[in-house]
Amino acid sequence: MTRRLFNPLLVVAAGMFAAAPILVALAPNEVTMGLVAKIVYFHVPVWFMMFLGVFICGIASGVYLFKDKQSADRLAVSAAELAVLFGLMGLTTGPLWARVSWGLWWPWDVRTTLALILELNFVAYLLLRKYGGPGSEKLAAGLALFGMFNVPFVYVSVNVWRTLHPETTVVPTLPGPMAGPFWWCVIAYLALFLVMLSGRRRLEEQRAIVDRLRLAHER
Repeated sequence: MTRRLFNPLLVVAAGMFAAAPILVALAPNEVTMGLVAKIVYFHVPVWFMMFLGVFICGIASGVYLFKDKQSADRLAVSAAELAVLFGLMGLTTGPLWARVSWGLWWPWDVRTTLALILELNFVAYLLLRKYGGPGSEKLAAGLALFGMFNVPFVYVSVNVWRTLHPETTVVPTLPGPMAGPFWWCVIAYLALFLVMLSGRRRLEEQRAIVDRLRLAHER
């Protein structure tokens, strides 16, 4: 993302987030779960952003592994940090919803277990990069690819195995008064994600420039 687009997108994200609470408040309550179901407007979009971060990290890591492009590696680590951040949001809001809806904080069904594994996968990616020593970036890139291929299993798990989570058909069949605010929140989070990714990637690029200057000075 160019600097010319960064500021307008930041304004769009801020405006959409300012309007989101109003739209969510005006949306009707879900028939079965009532008011507590409105956490879906936060919980599901943050998981969408987590998956997006995982896919960007995985694809960029593949480019880095096979073409050795440092710019791809910088994009990968930036996306990985956002994936962990949004995944943590999902893992935090999920138990709040589960406690009210199902009577327990953590059901240990297939969806929640796979989601936790996916989050830990990218925590391990970041730790490996930071503490793994020389060559750890390549190993971490392989770990990112493994995590990316886990996403489809997380998504379809509710359709394949018996689980407390609703099936993937719920979101596409949301009634209009609920679908509008839901997709508004998704787009708002997407705008925020792109702004954060752009800023984080720019920081990585500046860090790489500083490292090159330091090496040139030492020589």
